[in-house]
Amino acid sequence: MQKTILILNGPNLNRLGKREPGIYGSETLADLEERLSRKASAMGYAIQAYQSNHEGELIDWIHRAEDEGAAGIIMNPGAFTHYSYAIRDAVAAVDIPFIEVHISNIHARESFRHTSVIAPEALGQIAGFGFLGYEMAMDALDNYRMGRGK
Repeated sequence: MQKTILILNGPNLNRLGKREPGIYGSETLADLEERLSRKASAMGYAIQAYQSNHEGELIDWIHRAEDEGAAGIIMNPGAFTHYSYAIRDAVAAVDIPFIEVHISNIHARESFRHTSVIAPEALGQIAGFGFLGYEMAMDALDNYRMGRGK
């Protein structure tokens, strides 16, 4: 049976391709999901990809991922990164490896973006590599699951 990686994207990421292309690029969320689906398949995984502008939906998907035996979670929490203790608590409450991803380098932007309340619960954080960061997270997650990581 193929293992599933949950890909979660938070607020405003449904606007990829339209929202601030100088920062986020011109590719869409659908482009990202197709790219990740191809990579996952080549690695022997499937993906389930969701985007929501609502904190509670993201939390429900995190909880469901454990119930469904997901291999891992890769999440770009968007603005929730900086203040959502509820999402932080959700990833802490499940026994699933989790990697935080950001398209832009949040540490090189406005000071309010420099702090992630979620990152301490993650295996790691990847920021500033565009869509490639999600692929890097998939590789890191696979290495971790195979005992080649932390």
